[in-house]
Amino acid sequence: MFALGIPAVHIVIRTALVYLAVYIGLRLTGKRELGQMTVFDLVVIILIANAVQNAMVGPDTSITGGIIAAFVLLAINAVVSRVRLRSRRWETLLEGTPTVLIQNGQLVLPNLQKEGIEQSELEMAMREHGVDSMNDVKLAVLEVDGSISIVPAATKVLRTRRLVRQFRTH
Repeated sequence: MFALGIPAVHIVIRTALVYLAVYIGLRLTGKRELGQMTVFDLVVIILIANAVQNAMVGPDTSITGGIIAAFVLLAINAVVSRVRLRSRRWETLLEGTPTVLIQNGQLVLPNLQKEGIEQSELEMAMREHGVDSMNDVKLAVLEVDGSISIVPAATKVLRTRRLVRQFRTH
C-alpha cells in the first residue's frame, strides 16, 4: 500500500513533464476556454486528469506515489506563481496579454477571430455591463482570465445629495 512500484525520482520527473504538457495545452486553447468553461470543457478536464494519472505515476498505485505526484504538482504550481510575480516578461509568457475586442465602437475582427469569440458572446457581455449598443463602447477587452471588460464610451456621473446627520452626545 505504501511501497513504491517505481523510484520516487521517476514519479517526480513524470509528474513535472505531464504538468508542463497540460499547461502548454491549456494555454494553446486560448483565454476564452479557461474563463468561460462549458460542461464540455469540464468533461475534457476531468478526462485529461484521468488520462494523465498513469503517465505521472506509471505502474505505481501506492498511496506514497500518489502523494509524491500531488506534492510535485503543488510545488511546481507554487514555483510558477512566484516566477510569474517576479518578472513582467514571465508573467506575459505564462499568462498571456489582454486582447482588445472593441475600440471606439468598432469591432476588432481579427482579434475576435484569433480568440474564437463570436459577436453574440461579445453582445452578451455588453448587456451584462449595461451597454446596449457597440457605439456606446469605448473599449472591450478579453482579459487574461477569460473575462470580458467593457468600458462605456460616455460615463455618466450620477451625483446624489447625501443627508448628513450630526450626532450629539449629551
